[in-house]
Amino acid sequence: MVQSAGESAMEATAPAAKRAVVTGASSGIGAATVRALVNDGWTVVALARREERLKALVAELGGKAGYVVCDITDEASTQAAVDRILAGGPVKALVNCAGAAFGKDPVATANLDDWRNMYELNVIGTLRITQKLLPALKKAPGGGTVLVISSTAGIEPYEGGAGYCASKFAEKVMARVLRLEQIGEPVRVVDIAPGMVHTDEFSLKRFGGDAERAAAVYAGVPDPLSAEDVAECVRWALAQPDSVDIDSIVVRPRAEGSYTKVYRQQ
Repeated sequence: MVQSAGESAMEATAPAAKRAVVTGASSGIGAATVRALVNDGWTVVALARREERLKALVAELGGKAGYVVCDITDEASTQAAVDRILAGGPVKALVNCAGAAFGKDPVATANLDDWRNMYELNVIGTLRITQKLLPALKKAPGGGTVLVISSTAGIEPYEGGAGYCASKFAEKVMARVLRLEQIGEPVRVVDIAPGMVHTDEFSLKRFGGDAERAAAVYAGVPDPLSAEDVAECVRWALAQPDSVDIDSIVVRPRAEGSYTKVYRQQ
């Protein structure tokens, strides 16, 4: 449900022309993006499944954001969330942060459910909420923006990553095709592809809670990207004039030349 006090407070103080919806907002890049946009004067509606985390984020921001509990892999949940969001006013931007990797197995032995879950979240979930909010985004003053957080995994495949790479390539292609299909319409489509980002949950989820394997991903790497680094890219892209479309941003830590070329201190 919507956090009523947060929604009321932010609608009273922030211009409707800068109202954004952020998915995957309970942790990582999504939560950092909510913070960055609120600090830049946006009204933000945070979407995720974990209500307690959303409540904590809204409280941290002093009620300057609201939230809606939403599972974008579920049709009814997403439709109900969109209905509540649009009842609260116009939407200027949709930031698709929700996503995850599950497993790192070879193609020959990969778990089908892992692949299915990655596609449901990273591809179908992004498509679902984008479709539902696109008409409203095009009615925003000056036009709206669909922004997708994809991954460099959608650019360069690597061993053990076929399922995640395929889902992120599909997400990137979806954003690119949407951009082509919407030429002449008042909407921007932005793709931001981060490389190595050290967040609390991404690798831990990928390896089924194995903290040792998750930590090894970042071992010895000086200054991997933070969620805040990616959120700043989002903030900057959205801050450009409505006539300027930042088609694609690839952002990596200095220590990462590619997935297979990473500098690690001994």
